[in-house]
Amino acid sequence: MSAAAAAPDPGVRCGRRLPGPSRRVRLRRSLSVRCAEARQCPDALIDIALHATATAASGAEHGGTHGARRARGDVAAPRHADIPERVPGTARGRLRVLPFLTARRAPTVAAPVRALKRLPLIVAAALLTPAAALAVAELVVTDADRLAVYREFRTAFDAHRYSDALPLATKLVELTEEQYGASDRALVNPLCNLGTTQYRLGDYKHAEDSYVRSVKIAADTGGNGDRLLLRPLHGLGATYYATRQFEDANVTLQRALDLSRNLDGLLNPGQLTILDPLIGSLVSLERHSEADREFQYAVRVAESAWGSTDPRVVRPVDRYAHWLEHMGRYPSARAQYARALTVGEGAGTRAARLVIEPLLGIARTYRLEATNGNEEEGAQYADPFAQSGFGMTSERSPRGLNPDGEKALLLALQTIDRMRPVDHQVRGKTLMELGDWYLCADQTDKSLARYREAWKELEQAGSTAPLDEPRQLAYRAPASSVTRSPLAERTNAEEHSVEATFTVTRDGHVTNVTTNSSDASTGQQRLVLVAVKRARYAPRLLNGEPAETQGVTLMEKLLTKKPRQS
Repeated sequence: MSAAAAAPDPGVRCGRRLPGPSRRVRLRRSLSVRCAEARQCPDALIDIALHATATAASGAEHGGTHGARRARGDVAAPRHADIPERVPGTARGRLRVLPFLTARRAPTVAAPVRALKRLPLIVAAALLTPAAALAVAELVVTDADRLAVYREFRTAFDAHRYSDALPLATKLVELTEEQYGASDRALVNPLCNLGTTQYRLGDYKHAEDSYVRSVKIAADTGGNGDRLLLRPLHGLGATYYATRQFEDANVTLQRALDLSRNLDGLLNPGQLTILDPLIGSLVSLERHSEADREFQYAVRVAESAWGSTDPRVVRPVDRYAHWLEHMGRYPSARAQYARALTVGEGAGTRAARLVIEPLLGIARTYRLEATNGNEEEGAQYADPFAQSGFGMTSERSPRGLNPDGEKALLLALQTIDRMRPVDHQVRGKTLMELGDWYLCADQTDKSLARYREAWKELEQAGSTAPLDEPRQLAYRAPASSVTRSPLAERTNAEEHSVEATFTVTRDGHVTNVTTNSSDASTGQQRLVLVAVKRARYAPRLLNGEPAETQGVTLMEKLLTKKPRQS
């Protein structure tokens, strides 16, 4: 019995009955059909190679002129016309199996050596050692191989097991390179998946490399308007943002945003995930007017896609409200929080969580407006400590706290208490806000009681970290501070810094204020020390009790006009 006859018939496993091996094999099907079957069943490649080995060996066995005669069952390499130009199921119509079936003529087996010389090298190796055919088959990468690896990768990635997903993502890239080449479009998504996995693991350097390569292949093979560019551009921009390369992040994300709008429309909701890091980059670059425009655009996109009352609108509205709050535009921020609250209330009791953050925001803007002043009204006030002719706005006496802020906090607390199960993390955060409110209203006893309750809730949630250090509640920077000066003014100004050191008492007051280091003038240092003395902090809690904290520092950067050049 020949070696081919001993091999298992792969046709049984793949659902097709391939010809059985024998000393002289009779091909019952055309070789073009056999090629297609080999593509769908990897084992079929092994079987065909072994059949060819058995046939050639049978001719060589007899030798001389007897072996030169073509018996009816002899297997010869097919003519070029017998091989289909496109095998169904193969990528791009390329015949990736049976590379030895490409000879134009059938070799006559007059003698073993002569026959081997006429066959391609890979067939010659198979004729001499049938086991070599098995090795050849194992080296061929198929779509099924890559699909199996991708499924394993996706299972690990979706389960947030990124360390397990990383080697699978790397393997998928390697298999794709082996199957299609190092610059084929098929690599764009595997490289992007690899970059995303590296990004989630915090390996930003290698994530950047993967995204850059993915972007280059997509642009080279499909042009700058190719849809395949969207994901790698987004990932590359997010990586730049994570590594504080804000200018590069802005350029890359703007490119992704323009592509998204060109492909899917100006108001498509898919651009919202691109807008998030883009806005963050603009804020970090202090391009505030552009950031404000993109915040508003995100709200408009969400409302256009889902309607103004859809719960999905709450997130972009809430982010815009936080931005306005950060800029000291408290009435405008409060209006956006109220807008988000209305949407959350309309979502029903199942979406009760949606109203909590807007309620906290409404209370917080009332408190900050009373203690820090309102930048939208800043032009009405004059800073008595500002240098003549420089600075924007100024200090004013704190107003009383609006009672609507306290009502909003109590309503948020009632909403949380009705939730089942109770979210201790959210309840602890709300109690902290309520404690901050009472502290700024000079109701120290009520404030400390709320802080103690908050500490217990956070302890049940697993971490009391938010209460482990003093938190700044009220601080009005001098008018010459960098944070309160327009970007345009800085080109004609010099920057100086003052670092103040102080103690935060258990009731949140600031004492023992001194200058730790400074390159500013004596007058500027005095401005900072006065501002720090007026600040108010929430005390840290030690084992659930308020505690004094020494050595707290604050760094303030100030601007002064450049001297005139004579």
